Amino acid sequence: MMRLENNMGERYCALGLGLIFTLIGVAGFIPSLLSLPSTGSAAVAINGPSWYSLGYGYLFGLFPTNFIHNIVHCLVGVSGIAAYTDARFARIYCRIFAYAYALLAILGLLPFGKTLFGLMPIFGNNVWFNAITAAVAAYFGFIKPTAQTGDVAVPPKS
Repeated sequence: MMRLENNMGERYCALGLGLIFTLIGVAGFIPSLLSLPSTGSAAVAINGPSWYSLGYGYLFGLFPTNFIHNIVHCLVGVSGIAAYTDARFARIYCRIFAYAYALLAILGLLPFGKTLFGLMPIFGNNVWFNAITAAVAAYFGFIKPTAQTGDVAVPPKS
């Protein structure tokens, strides 16, 4: 009989996020899944050729993306799949993911951060998607491990 570990939640979270972000990253490279923004959309325009405009479009007509954004999604996804192999790495992955994607969600709300300083679009539907995935990762990276072990987070003594 196989015994399940207490920390399978963190591992499955890392695997799930890894698979989702890998699939989204790969999908962003498929031209038939991208649509160009309509005139008068909320898209942030950058004039002339740039890294930002390379591969720019809306994935599934909903999520603004570009070439760099797709590469980042693939890297984040493959990292999550790799982190699944060890519970400790999965917890670290979930924690880093939670911090990074919460920051991206906040930056996506700010006018100067909508293009992540001219690199990739993080506005529009990306904001709520980043916020939700950050919340899920935070739960499995911070809250669930403490609840399973019964540990109480205690600040370090100064």
